[in-house]
Amino acid sequence: MRTRRAGTAVTLAIGLALLAAAWLGPLPRLARESFAAHMTLHMTIVAIVAPLLALAMAGTRLDPARAAPGLFAPIPASLLELVAVWAWHAPALHHAARTEGPAFVLEQATFLVAGLVLWLAAVGGDVALRPTRRAAGIFALLFTAMHMTLLGVLLALAPRALYAHTGAGALADQHLGGVLMLLLGGASYLAGGLWLTTGVVREGSRAVVAGKAT
Repeated sequence: MRTRRAGTAVTLAIGLALLAAAWLGPLPRLARESFAAHMTLHMTIVAIVAPLLALAMAGTRLDPARAAPGLFAPIPASLLELVAVWAWHAPALHHAARTEGPAFVLEQATFLVAGLVLWLAAVGGDVALRPTRRAAGIFALLFTAMHMTLLGVLLALAPRALYAHTGAGALADQHLGGVLMLLLGGASYLAGGLWLTTGVVREGSRAVVAGKAT
């Protein structure tokens, strides 16, 4: 029990430290001029910080999915993430977030909330209900990996710059941002879905063995 609590505390500390580094470090300033820097900030929040915080909170008194499981259903959470990611990458909203302070704060808050809701929906909730939620959680995470991969590909292969960041270098900067979304976003959610799948298979094998033993 102590080992588990220590691991949870360490995971939470790492997640909060990375969140502070992302928001208080140089990335917000660099993101005003570089799409790749903006994407790095985005991916740090939804693909690294959010899962770390969710894993630390899952099953504890800090886990809101235990108190309100209906608000943290995996499939609706994945749709919330879809809307948040694609909406803030629309040129008009992205430009607002890059040039206006309030829009930037709203964008970052949206990414953190959407990411936390999805990861908590997939890995959190009461222990007794987790096996039932995991199948939906697997689908939600893999679905998110797919649409992030799609957006990353569109950004990485677009023949023209969609965002006015760095003048003549805008297209190369956008391509780099798309690659970052592919490597960080798609990989993170894919890994989460596969991790949950492994857990479901392991639990199923244990149940079969237990059934044969009785």
